[in-house]
Amino acid sequence: MKTLVKNGKAYIDGKFTSVNILIEDDKIIKIAPKFTAEADQTIDAKGCHIFPGFVDLHAHLRDPGQTYKEDIISGTRSAAKGGFTTVCTMPNTEPVIDNIAAVEYVQRRAKDLGSCKVHVIGAITKKLEGAEISEMATMKNGGIVAVSDDGKCVQNARLMLSCMKYASNFNIPVIIHPEDYNMAGKGQIHGGRVASQLGFSGIPALAEEIIIARDIMLAENSKCQLHVAHISSAKALKLVKEAKDDGLPVTCEVTPHHLVLNEDACLTFDTNTKMKPPLRAEKDRQALVTALREGLIDCVATDHAPHADFEKEREFDHAPFGIIGFETAFPVLYTELVLKDQLSLERLVEVMSLAPAKLLHLGDKSLAEGNAADLVIVDLKAKTEVLPETTLSKSKNSPWMGKTLQSSIKHTICGGRITWEA
Repeated sequence: MKTLVKNGKAYIDGKFTSVNILIEDDKIIKIAPKFTAEADQTIDAKGCHIFPGFVDLHAHLRDPGQTYKEDIISGTRSAAKGGFTTVCTMPNTEPVIDNIAAVEYVQRRAKDLGSCKVHVIGAITKKLEGAEISEMATMKNGGIVAVSDDGKCVQNARLMLSCMKYASNFNIPVIIHPEDYNMAGKGQIHGGRVASQLGFSGIPALAEEIIIARDIMLAENSKCQLHVAHISSAKALKLVKEAKDDGLPVTCEVTPHHLVLNEDACLTFDTNTKMKPPLRAEKDRQALVTALREGLIDCVATDHAPHADFEKEREFDHAPFGIIGFETAFPVLYTELVLKDQLSLERLVEVMSLAPAKLLHLGDKSLAEGNAADLVIVDLKAKTEVLPETTLSKSKNSPWMGKTLQSSIKHTICGGRITWEA
């Protein structure tokens, strides 16, 4: 099967170049300026940009056990619509992905039924209970790309050190969801001005920062590769910068919602503005944008967290934390950051595709001859309407529902197969 993508501006070696791309089966076999070739199908990308397929290293597919929210079929279809060709799924399922059987279940389902490549992140501790180390070695042999108790945080520092040492022995990156439970308490939103105004208990940034500081020290002792998920505060960024300056293998990610929204979004009592970590103060949001632009933050991840309508349509303090993000990630960041001159388009492509793949050692995802044919074709002049009836995720819990965003994903090609076509 041959596919010719012609007349597009492709992101190659840090810049955009007008080229044609010829794909045979699952590989890119030729990239060059105007050329003709026989192909089974041709995609005219005139007026569009071609990026390496987006890579999301932090998502929740809810399969097994919570498939009323999302499953591997719906989740990967939603990811493909958003331009993602690779997704890393978190282990907080039912049952928890803390053993080889659970890893193989997800891998098998994704291979047979998925619309993008799915890599599994195994649990740090059994059942995410923070009491006993999971079966990391066997899960590593089975193909996991990292471990995390995301959704939970290991509170016992001694156990966390043992987990990091064990992970380090097997070259397994450790991804943390930093939250000190005693400090966070029963907080609902950021512990700041809006929480006081609305009468909500708050989650202080200190709850995040304490664990980041602790785990950086533990990572230094254990020589473990540490990755901080969904970083959200200015002080947390300083801690990561100090670690990097000291030469420690510490990285971090940021979500689209933490980059473009702040605590004021919660004034509407919309439960789709409730997430962990919470939307912080404007100074924190601005610090995140600066850190992403300057390279301190390594990549963007969606933290795609589907919840059913009946779960989100409750009083604010009873609704679960989290929002979906696959289908809106690029349009939101292009609209709110690139078009407002806060981030270059080139940097956005890097942090959504090449950087996350490099961070978790997923291989070279660049557009190059011989590489996998994973790419996304985007019309930057078109618009995306975020509507419940056109959202492919089973869940609709998005703060951008009903909004119109700039740019539109026209085609997603994963392994040479068209997985989304507008």
